Amino acid sequence: MLIELQIENWMSFRDKTVFSTAASRERQHGERLPQLSKYKLKILPVAAIYGANASGKTAFFRAMSFVKDLVVDGTRPDAFILVEPFKLQAKYKDSPSKFSFSILVEDRIHIFSFSVTRKTVLEEKLTEIQPAGEKVLYHRKSGKCKFDSALPDQKFLQFAFQGTRENQLFLTNAISQKVETFRPVFDWFDDTLELVSPDSQYARFDQFLDEEHSLYTIMNAILPKLDTGIHSIGGEEVPFDSILIPENFKTEIREKLKAGDAARIEVGRTSERIIITRQEGEISAKKLVTFHTSQEGEEIKFDLRQESDGSQRLLDLLPAFFAICAKNSKKVFVIDELDRSLHTLMTRRLVQLFLTSCSPNSRAQLFLTTHDVMLMDQEILRRDEMWITEKSKNGASTLHSFSEYKDVRSDKDIQKSYLQGRMGGIPKVLVNTCLTDIKSMSGQD
Repeated sequence: MLIELQIENWMSFRDKTVFSTAASRERQHGERLPQLSKYKLKILPVAAIYGANASGKTAFFRAMSFVKDLVVDGTRPDAFILVEPFKLQAKYKDSPSKFSFSILVEDRIHIFSFSVTRKTVLEEKLTEIQPAGEKVLYHRKSGKCKFDSALPDQKFLQFAFQGTRENQLFLTNAISQKVETFRPVFDWFDDTLELVSPDSQYARFDQFLDEEHSLYTIMNAILPKLDTGIHSIGGEEVPFDSILIPENFKTEIREKLKAGDAARIEVGRTSERIIITRQEGEISAKKLVTFHTSQEGEEIKFDLRQESDGSQRLLDLLPAFFAICAKNSKKVFVIDELDRSLHTLMTRRLVQLFLTSCSPNSRAQLFLTTHDVMLMDQEILRRDEMWITEKSKNGASTLHSFSEYKDVRSDKDIQKSYLQGRMGGIPKVLVNTCLTDIKSMSGQD
């Protein structure tokens, strides 16, 4: 679980910004809050982030994406760290960007923090939080790293650190050097944290084509009930040579694809999703297709590109909701623009589907950015589960929870207050001035 995120000097977030999932004292929907009895904490399973266009919602999402990529994929030798500091004040250009993740890993809270410039990691720290205090597992600073004396293999830890490049996180290099002590924290970023951008597609769509896989069964049971016209999904054999990808890529697949392995291909312009395997030495390809029922009761096949944007978006999102609703799930999904191409009632139902799976013992979380004010409803979300990004005149973003507003009561019509601009987070568009300028430039009176 994500307990707290801090970012500073990242894109439009100039100043230190804190996003906390520790529940406030309000009692609303308390029955579904996960409880960490060991730490005497209740954690929010969901958070919706609102705000005007360019107010910082996507910058918040990209902060998480940047950290995940830096931890999991690392950097190449002599490559720049792809950090994006605040650009609207000169002094921040060369100042470090700072990140801190407080996360629940194996029922223990860890804080992983670091500060970086484009060229180097200036500081990095991993701390384990215990009910009676905290223990710094390692602290990297000024080219040195100090380890907790209770950690095993001190000499090897120092050896692993000496092999860590200036532009590389020690956590990343430690795992590559098979230091298993810190693997649970690394695995949280690698396996637990899942990021879904507005244009991303579900990476494991090959599971849709496997009739023996549980996801295939679940999808085909749910789809007829969603009023999209799709009654099932499946795979269709396609000639490998007909796939619209570069010939050198096809050659590489032929040379490197081994029996039992699979290659997933997404052909952007046609929205085709293809799985390629080697069977009995021969290359085989299947593409994902949907099936509708005609008025005569006949099954009609559709290519994915023939489906609406909303239907395609739904196919991408449903597996994420199945994953976080699964029993004993510990997934943390962050979805940017959840409502893109979806009807507002569909967005509402998806969030409600997740919330019905939440309990004091659940550990999955859903964070989303959205413009959908239909979700701004205290029958669904608590005040501390609704957040607003806002950009000041100097271009710096801030992030605030609705629970910080004293006049937001449990009986308050939040949608109305938000749309009236009483809580910020809405576009300040000078419509009349724009119309006057347009008429003037077009020669109208």
